[in-house]
Amino acid sequence: MNRLKEKYLNEVVPSLKEKYNYKSIMEVPKLSKIVVNIGVGDATTNSKLLDAAVSDLTAITGQKPVITKAKKSIAGFHVREGQSIGCKVTLRGENMYNFMDKLISIGLPRVRDFRGISPKAFDGRGNYTLGIKEQLIFSEIEYDNIVKVRGMDIVFVTTAKSNEEAFDLLDELGMPFRK
Repeated sequence: MNRLKEKYLNEVVPSLKEKYNYKSIMEVPKLSKIVVNIGVGDATTNSKLLDAAVSDLTAITGQKPVITKAKKSIAGFHVREGQSIGCKVTLRGENMYNFMDKLISIGLPRVRDFRGISPKAFDGRGNYTLGIKEQLIFSEIEYDNIVKVRGMDIVFVTTAKSNEEAFDLLDELGMPFRK
């Protein structure tokens, strides 16, 4: 079993159950999925950039990404409806915990001038979104093989009913929030 999942079951669940006075352990919020998304706006002019983003995301998450298409045409961005403009991966179960463990223990400490992540990026329904400026923080990406430095969005979807519950859940799982 993954060490983060073990920590959740053995430490986080009892702690949150006590703090919020839940009657059943089924009420305790949990991480339901992590969505990692890379937007490749320049794929409109060069389709090789999308392939590079897909291979980077596959290396980082260990899962094959789905290519996302534009929902509507936007002339200002030279985007037509149905055009491939990014890729995303939805992680659940064991893969989700492995990715989160890797992000917390290896990825985030490698960010330059890292002072913790903002505790303000919750959406009001208990989900947290984290933006990363470059894919180099993951050890699977080799600097020499990069076509272009790209950022990504990482969304932590929880079953928490409020931001406060979600914050406590992620904080106890080890997310390095800014104090």
